[in-house]
Amino acid sequence: MDRLRLRFEKTGKAVYISHLDLMRVAQRVFLRAGVPLRYSEGYNPHALISICLPLSVGTASLCELMDFRVAAGLDLQELPGRLTAVSPEGIRFLECYEPERKAAGIKWLEVGGELEYDGRAARDIAGEVEEFFAREHVEVTRRTKRGEGRFDLAGHLRGFRVESAEGEKLTLRALVSAQEPTVKPELLLDALRQSAPPLAPDFGRFTRIETYDADMRVFR
Repeated sequence: MDRLRLRFEKTGKAVYISHLDLMRVAQRVFLRAGVPLRYSEGYNPHALISICLPLSVGTASLCELMDFRVAAGLDLQELPGRLTAVSPEGIRFLECYEPERKAAGIKWLEVGGELEYDGRAARDIAGEVEEFFAREHVEVTRRTKRGEGRFDLAGHLRGFRVESAEGEKLTLRALVSAQEPTVKPELLLDALRQSAPPLAPDFGRFTRIETYDADMRVFR
């Protein structure tokens, strides 16, 4: 038992920790908790630890997954609490287990969003926002390593729905493709800004809720 997976939350102030900084934080947390990580071999050894789906700065998550390898046996039941006790505010470990599937099996992410409209009633916009994302084609310009290009969200976005519209805030739920292609929820805001400016919020935030495989089974 040297290959393990942790599920953890990244919320509050921790959402502003970048992916690379989170990797450094994780290694310090393991060190403080006295957990003996395994290291790679060679001239520049590094801890064998990885985040299954890197998270954008500013996005919260209730379902992050971290794979790691250890050099000694551990009590998997008590490890999450042990790590949480020495973690920064906003990082909370939920469970530890031996993974049965590779992270490549993650296909869908359930996300929740909050869109805020300064000086506008969310209920007056909610229906039009739902109609926009129900279109046959929802194209958006996005930047990739190869440069800018047009991308159609349709087919990679499922189950978009407005859950509530109270005051100036609209809350939503949706499924977005997690990998191949990766659809960051921020693309939903970009699509509104580019193709329907009157529906674009003044501020938006997202939270990852759950991970699923291609058959919509919860991925662990």
